[in-house]
Amino acid sequence: MMIAFALSPLQLVLGQNPTQRRIVIEPARAHFSEVLNGRTEVVEHRGRPSVKLVPSPETAGKDADMLAIVGENQFKDGTIEVDVAGAPRVGMPPDSRGFIGIAFRAGMHGEWSEVFYLRPTNGRVDDQLRRNHSAQYVSHPDFPWHRLRRENPGVYETYVDLVPGEWTTMKIEVSGTTARLYVNGAKQPTLIVNDLKHGTDGGRIAVWAHVETDAYFGAISIAPR
Repeated sequence: MMIAFALSPLQLVLGQNPTQRRIVIEPARAHFSEVLNGRTEVVEHRGRPSVKLVPSPETAGKDADMLAIVGENQFKDGTIEVDVAGAPRVGMPPDSRGFIGIAFRAGMHGEWSEVFYLRPTNGRVDDQLRRNHSAQYVSHPDFPWHRLRRENPGVYETYVDLVPGEWTTMKIEVSGTTARLYVNGAKQPTLIVNDLKHGTDGGRIAVWAHVETDAYFGAISIAPR
């Protein structure tokens, strides 16, 4: 097990087995060691405290991602769970989707990462092909969505019911080179990836969103193994 969290801003929850621990990071106490292409704010969204990712002014008009690295941590295997709410920001292009998700096993400064993310505006459209692109896995920097879609159509993305701006629960289970994404408490995974592109190395956890997204994150629960 690889973990190195600074526990001062966190709530440590012990299960029945004292070797199994779950760390809960509440929005008001969250510490981010670095934020790329933006900044964080603690705000209320739909009646709940949350961390909001706000893009930097210089990202206007650019196809770029925001990444806020959670604390001073190393995560290899285990479970990450967080509620997210994403929708296109006002004034964004019509093809904006509200991309929002979680990066894991990321580099110290976000140089690389594995990411599961959602496209909330795809969840209930009448276009079936768009619906099939509602949940996505990518591996930065070498395996962006368009490469994975071109080389392996339908393998790294799938349909899931989503509503823009509403709170949606994402749970990610990671073990070795396999990661499973569960959405809104489903017992079965929405998306399974059996060949994580960065292998089995550990790394950091980060909240992730596209700069065109109005992005909110609730408490982050981490259960390392």
